[in-house]
Amino acid sequence: MNNRVLGAVCLLGALVADQASKYWVLNIYDLPARESVPVLPGLNLTMVWNHAITFGMLGGAGAAGRIIFSVAALLIVAGLGVWMARTRRQWVAVALGMVMGGAIGNVIDRLRFGAVVDFIHAHAYGWSWPVFNIADALIDCGVAILIIDNLRDRDAN
Repeated sequence: MNNRVLGAVCLLGALVADQASKYWVLNIYDLPARESVPVLPGLNLTMVWNHAITFGMLGGAGAAGRIIFSVAALLIVAGLGVWMARTRRQWVAVALGMVMGGAIGNVIDRLRFGAVVDFIHAHAYGWSWPVFNIADALIDCGVAILIIDNLRDRDAN
């Protein structure tokens, strides 16, 4: 399969998984009314409207933040799209598709709701990870793949 097509399929898959999970959380499960629901020991579904960026950073940007963060994300997605179009490495195309799909999913939230829908809350033994969503997880996994790919010994191929 062509790497551009592979990356585009991963982008669409990431976007659909993200938006479907958020639709379910908001409209079917109605998590906003439930606030927080234990799923497993150490894992809750917890409703959070994230008006900032990763881990709540730059949360004081106010109403302009949703536009600033959305434009910045879309510019980054455009740059990653150029990278994806040029890569010859399948895993890089997959990773870039994951990152771009996740980023676009969060932009859709910002433009639609004014905030990103976060709902996955991992915690254990007094430790608590910031609440996140499927898009965030896909972005993190995509970045991890890019880092691992960059660290690999290219001469081993």
